[in-house]
Amino acid sequence: MAKTTQATKKVKKKAEAAIDEVAANPWMERLARFGYATKGIVFIVVGALATLTAFGLGGETTDTRGALREIENKPFGKVALATVAFGLIGYVLWRWVQAVADVERKGKKLKGLAVRFGYFASGTVYAGLALTAAKILIDVDEPDSSSDKEEQWLARLLALPFGYWLALIIGASVIGFGLYQIYKGVRAKFLKRLKLGAQGSNTEAWARWSGRIGYASRGVLFCVIGFFIIQAARHFNPVEAKGLDQALATLAQNRYGSWTLGTVSIGLIIYGFYMLVEARSHRM
Repeated sequence: MAKTTQATKKVKKKAEAAIDEVAANPWMERLARFGYATKGIVFIVVGALATLTAFGLGGETTDTRGALREIENKPFGKVALATVAFGLIGYVLWRWVQAVADVERKGKKLKGLAVRFGYFASGTVYAGLALTAAKILIDVDEPDSSSDKEEQWLARLLALPFGYWLALIIGASVIGFGLYQIYKGVRAKFLKRLKLGAQGSNTEAWARWSGRIGYASRGVLFCVIGFFIIQAARHFNPVEAKGLDQALATLAQNRYGSWTLGTVSIGLIIYGFYMLVEARSHRM
């Protein structure tokens, strides 16, 4: 038993050393920065399409999958989409390295572990998006929208014992995350992970305000998505769940819909530009 424990510890130490080596590699930093930039471009496309819709200039309310399809439809779209897919893979790897190697020193207490789990979950979500980009490139299995995906997993969840309560918890958690995004934006909590000192006051001011507006807009959408997950669970009707595309469309369905959708959509564009700032200035 003691030998088994020692062997396990040795394997764990070797694995940790390997992950630390990956995290310290200069190419990891380059991949991470390119990943942040790629994420920014995807959100700029989503926001731009929704903004055009809001003001009656064409476009559509779509999600990140729709943004990938839009990129492919442009001149040199295959090359552009392949570049985006590569960037997303870089972002995924960085998120997982953040989680496992704890490069940002979040620690092993409950709060630190929760943040690191968030990094891992974020990486997993964008791994799915990178896979979607690859599928679009080779014309395999046209991907569903985020709303279709939500309907599918919620239907499976509600069929489980205690699935109703699990769905309510997930919906509440999504709303909580959305509120935290808004708080993070209002309080400019994101600035502490940026290295802006040598770039001048204009860059810092742009980073501050683009981050505030971008995170707040993203937070609003998460709150809308969480609300509809709860509604779908309460009515045992997975069809009522909405992803990013239908959450944007929902904002247009009120008295001041065009202005509401336009405001949030422009906020997503600004969030995309903030990601470009993060690509350059993230404190590695």
